[in-house]
Amino acid sequence: MTCVKEAKRDHPDLVAAKENLNQAKTSKEITRSKVMPQITLNASEVTAKNASSGNFNQASGSGSGGQQTTYEYGMTGQQLLFDGFKSSFDLSQAQRNINSAQYNYDVTSSNIRLRLRTAFVNLLTAQEFVKVTEEIEARRKQTLELVKLRYEGGREHKGSLMRSEADMAQATYQVNQAKRSIYLYQRSLTKELGRTIFIPMVAEGTLEVKEPVRERPSFEVIATTTPLLQQLIAQKEAAKFGLKSANAALFPQIFVNGGMDNTNTVWPPDKNEWSVGTSLTWPIFDGGNKFATITKTKAALKQAEANERSGRDGVIFTLSNTWTQLQDAVDNVDVQQKSLDASAERAKIAEAEYSTGLMTYDNWIIIEDDYVNAKLSYLTAQMAALTAKASWIQAKGGTLDYDKD
Repeated sequence: MTCVKEAKRDHPDLVAAKENLNQAKTSKEITRSKVMPQITLNASEVTAKNASSGNFNQASGSGSGGQQTTYEYGMTGQQLLFDGFKSSFDLSQAQRNINSAQYNYDVTSSNIRLRLRTAFVNLLTAQEFVKVTEEIEARRKQTLELVKLRYEGGREHKGSLMRSEADMAQATYQVNQAKRSIYLYQRSLTKELGRTIFIPMVAEGTLEVKEPVRERPSFEVIATTTPLLQQLIAQKEAAKFGLKSANAALFPQIFVNGGMDNTNTVWPPDKNEWSVGTSLTWPIFDGGNKFATITKTKAALKQAEANERSGRDGVIFTLSNTWTQLQDAVDNVDVQQKSLDASAERAKIAEAEYSTGLMTYDNWIIIEDDYVNAKLSYLTAQMAALTAKASWIQAKGGTLDYDKD
């Protein structure tokens, strides 16, 4: 939970998705402002010179044939009354864009959760891998010592000794490789936490899949609740209102207008004037712009509908695929556990038989290799099961707020 809280706060992808949502909300307010009263204050001072010269009274700022200064201030207002419901459709489209941005935030959160969980599991596995490889190294060392004693006693040939030395070198290499991988996975986890400064860390937990879904669910039902599909649906709905808005642009616009002015050639001006009325605008020809816009929005709607259909099919398949992989991974853990138990028992018996001379080196080392490979395979199977569980949760749309493993 500590990793989740940190990622929710600091991950740059999530911050970007949140700001994208904020932009969508602000765009709706910009759209809403168009249907609100538009009020403008104005003030001016204009000095004009008459073409014919004449006497000029500097005190009053006027003259019969000289220059004259006019002062004016006032206020004008305009309110949209009717535009074929275009503004209403624009607001509905803006709301669907907000919904789409919200679902995009959830999709981003879901993707981050998968990467974060994967990075955590990789680090946890790498830590366990170091322990396992160190155990293997210690076992290979014991094997080498036993073979060396038998070789020095003339009961083993040099090829067996060289093979044991090679196995020991391989085990040491795997230990060093496992230790180096810890740093790499720490870096990966640092990235998914959204940290800007690298600090070595230790993953705490177990390599156990808790409560795996064993009964096949209805993938079609789950698909309808995933944020990815909901985002595509919101985009389709936004495109519908975009087409309605484009069609509404063919209607005239009706406004109520009003204004009040004060003018005079002296300051402050005291000649009051006011006006109120209605106006209608209806562009007759705009070069085909509106009809081209309608054609474009129709194409955008068809594209959104196709994207929704494709997205639905893709989500259902992904759900089916990740659920199947989870079942296979969980079953494989059980198989590898049994294989490890069997290999451990065989290795114990084989070591005793080799020590007493009842088994040859060639037969013994095959059993030893099986045991070593079984330990590594079991650890790999555990990691694969945890990763498959994370992929299944992501396919369902589980975000960083998902409170289960």
